[in-house]
Amino acid sequence: MASEPRANVPIANDASPNDAARLSRRRFLRRTGGAAVAIVTAPYYVRAGALGAPGKPGPNDRVGIGYIGVGRRAQQLMSLPKDTVVTAVADVHRGRAGQVAEKLKCAAYSDYRALLESKDVDAVIVATPDHWHTLPSIHACQAGKDVYCEKPLTLTIREGRILVNAVRKYARVFQTGSQQRSMAPNRVACELIRNGRIGTVHTVIGNNYPSPWECALPSQPAPSDLDWDAWCGPTEPRGYHEDLFQPRSNPGWISFRPYSGGEMTGWGAHGLDQVQWALGMDASGPVEIWTEGEPFQAPVYSNPETRERGDKAGSQPTVFLRYATGAVLKLGEGPPGGAIFIGDKGRITIDRDKFTADPVDLAREPLGESAVRLPVSTNHLGNWIDCVKSRATPIADVEIGHRSATVCHLGNIARLLGRRLQWDAKAELFVGDEDANRLVDRDRRAPYQMPETV
Repeated sequence: MASEPRANVPIANDASPNDAARLSRRRFLRRTGGAAVAIVTAPYYVRAGALGAPGKPGPNDRVGIGYIGVGRRAQQLMSLPKDTVVTAVADVHRGRAGQVAEKLKCAAYSDYRALLESKDVDAVIVATPDHWHTLPSIHACQAGKDVYCEKPLTLTIREGRILVNAVRKYARVFQTGSQQRSMAPNRVACELIRNGRIGTVHTVIGNNYPSPWECALPSQPAPSDLDWDAWCGPTEPRGYHEDLFQPRSNPGWISFRPYSGGEMTGWGAHGLDQVQWALGMDASGPVEIWTEGEPFQAPVYSNPETRERGDKAGSQPTVFLRYATGAVLKLGEGPPGGAIFIGDKGRITIDRDKFTADPVDLAREPLGESAVRLPVSTNHLGNWIDCVKSRATPIADVEIGHRSATVCHLGNIARLLGRRLQWDAKAELFVGDEDANRLVDRDRRAPYQMPETV
């Protein structure tokens, strides 16, 4: 564990992450040049871990945090608990990494593998674009680091299962950035539903999250301090454009299929996660998916413009998902941060950090001693750090993040195919549909392929 921050050091001119998928934990830095070696051989933080074994911080230790990706979302996640210290940052935008490192007085890298080799880093926060979530998270597990990874956890269903396997194999503490799990109104509402206050849930109305569309933005010169090829990573390289590089711009990478699942996974990872929680499906999911309405016609953006046209096209057709309990989830006029849950005794509407009940009386009486109680967290990052020290399971464990992201991916796949699909939540495959099963994963360019085993 780290104690006192050291002076800032220049950013490493280390090896490109292009061969990240091929390198094992022990070989991360063998290809690095002299500048990278200079950084990792600089004086380390004095470690305070007298009470903590390697990879298992003690209760009195300060946890050394490394950020993988330091763009907009990462900088929103820098209000860390007091018993932490940022020891390193990594970003393919070297200038941005250097600026953040100077502010935080920590080490900076352009290659996240070098950060993972640092003894100053006990745990990492992965806040990259969606298409770069999984591989650094797996490598962090292999390097003995605990992980907080932003939502949506994955770009595909298959890579989610590989990530879960890595977390379990290396006994890591893994928190998904689904922070509504740490909001008291959301937890209370889910407890009420789980305890039958609205009776048997038969209908759930979620938000009609748009699916992603296609990018044909013209190429622009990339900033000289940005490794654009590394940013593209496992996707087919295309020319840089400032409105692709930003997450939500005109329209930004969140809206484009190669890099994200659109708002279906962007906001859907919040709202559909609440559906999973309220229905008690954290280790499972729906069993049937279908669509109604005009087939999805993905628009192509060849010039910068607002998201309006793409969101309209990406919201068709309407998606339905049925759970084994009989509850049917319709993506329609529900709130973005949750859903409307309708049972035979009433309804509860969940949104971000709030809920309403109809009739209101069903939420007034306290739950009894024998009621189903959900885990309690009031600070999402704080819950993760507490679990890093105690080795307990955090409020939004990797399996939860994977299963909630899977619901989002199923909605996107249903829109692409436009037919009724049967989903085996245990095998994580479609029943008797080879075309659908090809969409459970995506091709990745070499050498960024996902490991088949971890």
